[in-house]
Amino acid sequence: MGCRVGVDIGGTFTDFCVFDEDSGALHTLKVLSTPERPGEEVLAGLREIERRHGVTADQISYFTHGTTVGVNTVIQRKGINLCLFAT
Repeated sequence: MGCRVGVDIGGTFTDFCVFDEDSGALHTLKVLSTPERPGEEVLAGLREIERRHGVTADQISYFTHGTTVGVNTVIQRKGINLCLFAT
């Protein structure tokens, strides 16, 4: 089958949870977030998961991510001003 990967990108840390569908094993990992280079922490975490647990990108059957950074930006109204025009 494969592995399911969940990622939560926070302001300080990015958390990973990997579920191996075949063995039922659950692996977790925490890496430092890189707000100045969004997405870099995800790639670094996936490389570390491969190094530690042997899970390669082609074994990932499901990938999902969430980010408190984006949610907090909206809630706290700290982002740039945006406008959406729908026609």
